[in-house]
Amino acid sequence: MVEHQDETRAAYDAVVELYASMFANRLEAQPFSRNMIGTFAELVRGMGNLRVADVGCGPGHLTAMLHDLGLDAFGLDLSPAMVDHARRAHPALRFGEARMEALPVEDGALGGVLAHYSMIHTPPGELPALLAEQVRVLAPGGLLLVSFFATEGPELVRFDHKVTPAYSWPADRFADLLAEAGLVTFARLLHDPASERGFLDAHLLARLH
Repeated sequence: MVEHQDETRAAYDAVVELYASMFANRLEAQPFSRNMIGTFAELVRGMGNLRVADVGCGPGHLTAMLHDLGLDAFGLDLSPAMVDHARRAHPALRFGEARMEALPVEDGALGGVLAHYSMIHTPPGELPALLAEQVRVLAPGGLLLVSFFATEGPELVRFDHKVTPAYSWPADRFADLLAEAGLVTFARLLHDPASERGFLDAHLLARLH
């Protein structure tokens, strides 16, 4: 676990400025992702617990979006360089360095967790523990919105992501992992790929029992 995280941290530390410049305004051309995040925010607001973690927040652009949507959002990321960039870009918001399977958040504290393509580098065998940690920090009825690359075949696919190796999952298999963690997937969106790899973009919205 430590080895792949060290590699992922180093890879993102090395590309932080380029990554931030590429993705800061990317949602302007991604209406599906933008609207799923908007739906997530609306449902969290309806619960009344506005505290939300953007896990794997990168340069902090989605943390800022969640804040603008009325949530008490903070960002966490494995990469210290990403956290430093996020703090400079969004000085009014809170960001910290953390591993997704060891979040510095008390049990049952959050109304929601956003994981926007931040679980894609996690080896399959480690994903259940990572999901269990998201469940730990969610309040009853809390929401998880997870976005990832999806494959239409029955097997997951390891591929060379532009930053560091990643995995594309069959959406049903990912939903099964959410169920095993205690989450009920009540909305899903799969849409045509926006990349040359041909993977679908997938968004699963789930609620803690």
